[in-house]
Amino acid sequence: SAINKVHVINGYNSFNNSILIKATMRNLLKGSQPQRQIKALSAKNLKLIIDDLSDELIDIRNGAILSVGFAAALRRSEICALKVEDIEFKQRRRDQQMFVNIRQSKTDQAGRGYRIAVINGSKIKPVSRLKDWLDQSQIKEGYLFRAVGKGGKVKETPLHHSDIPRLVKHYVASIGLDPQDYAGHSLRAGFITSAAIHKARLDKIMEVSRHKSTDMVMSYVRDSNIFDNHAGKDFL
Repeated sequence: SAINKVHVINGYNSFNNSILIKATMRNLLKGSQPQRQIKALSAKNLKLIIDDLSDELIDIRNGAILSVGFAAALRRSEICALKVEDIEFKQRRRDQQMFVNIRQSKTDQAGRGYRIAVINGSKIKPVSRLKDWLDQSQIKEGYLFRAVGKGGKVKETPLHHSDIPRLVKHYVASIGLDPQDYAGHSLRAGFITSAAIHKARLDKIMEVSRHKSTDMVMSYVRDSNIFDNHAGKDFL
């Protein structure tokens, strides 16, 4: 698409209608297989996971990763890129809140940044879990989520984005779910789907998910309530 646009700008005919290109694309698509759908990790299942975590440092870290990744609808690369300086803790009466600042992301290649508001809530408690991780790890600056070595020694090395899906798969398996159905994206998808199930406004969901278009968000919303008011409910 991009090559064709430049082609046209420079005064050449569009090759979108080229018989050769159409035939090539048809042949490429013949052998394609539908991708396996990654499931969203529901708030209910996430709570089952984090309620069962131990007091060991690595579990405290992982509880913070899962809860913050879910509550801020983060991509796995965004989780690993977070630094202490990107977190702003707030206290409003008895409620704990925080801002998570994303410096750069998949949809923000220019690095303008996003500021995501996260509340603690009464179930997942991402703010409390993150504070606990910082207190226990004694991390004061730099990367937020780091490798933990033997004996509970926190290393300087940040987690790699490939660590997040492995972590998610490990914990969903611990509550009896098929790990093949879940990945790092299950945290981000889980927040959006859970918000839709609880009838959150579309614009408020997008404040957290940072989607530019409603199309993708609506796909999560449709999946979450596709059986509500089903067209056949009065006659099937």
